[in-house]
Amino acid sequence: MVKMMKDKLNPDKLPKHIAIIMDGNGTWARRRGLSRNYGHRKGAIVLKDIMLHAAKLKIKYLTVFAFSTENWKRPQEEVNYLMNLPKEFLNEYEEEMVSEDIRLHWVGSKNRLAEDLIKQIERVAERTKANKGLTFTIAFNYGGRDEIINAVNNILKEGRKEIALEDFNQYLYSQELPDVDLLIRTSNQVRISNFLLWKLAYSELYFTDVLWPDFRPKNFEKAIIEYQRRERRFGGIK
Repeated sequence: MVKMMKDKLNPDKLPKHIAIIMDGNGTWARRRGLSRNYGHRKGAIVLKDIMLHAAKLKIKYLTVFAFSTENWKRPQEEVNYLMNLPKEFLNEYEEEMVSEDIRLHWVGSKNRLAEDLIKQIERVAERTKANKGLTFTIAFNYGGRDEIINAVNNILKEGRKEIALEDFNQYLYSQELPDVDLLIRTSNQVRISNFLLWKLAYSELYFTDVLWPDFRPKNFEKAIIEYQRRERRFGGIK
């Protein structure tokens, strides 16, 4: 068993909000002669482990990119599987979320989503809304540009001609979430892919060649340790 690196983590410098772009499920499956859907299934199991580990580390917010507005372009069979995966995930791990004091949250558009999927996510979110530990957010049918345009349209509907910077957040899908401190992306892909554009303004970016189905708590901690080594200036000078 690989020893955790928890003793190297500084509990006083943990990122408040970690976001993850979970990439590499298809590549992982292809290298093993398996279907892409099997890779997505394996990725969901890994997500459960990372979610629980983040809760144990006392991370306050974890947001994962589960399905983007661009993912509708994928083959229909894969899209159908990805549409069903959140229901399977919640069916299997809802009780663990409750017992580990994890609150479920969702950001994204309801457009094109099945009513039963929306109702299940909303039901679990309602059941866990009083939990005080980790806020686990699934970005599903989400796009950063879509989020910003939706916010602008809602502002226009109110008849406003201008808005202050500090007020814009209240119109976002992600209005309940703080800015992202650390963004992790797996599978050696070095881009942010339209994810949480407003919230990523001053995030620390961490890229790893580890494929998501191979991502383990030790890899999660390695990213946090790297984050803690960096000096965050937010445009200023120290």
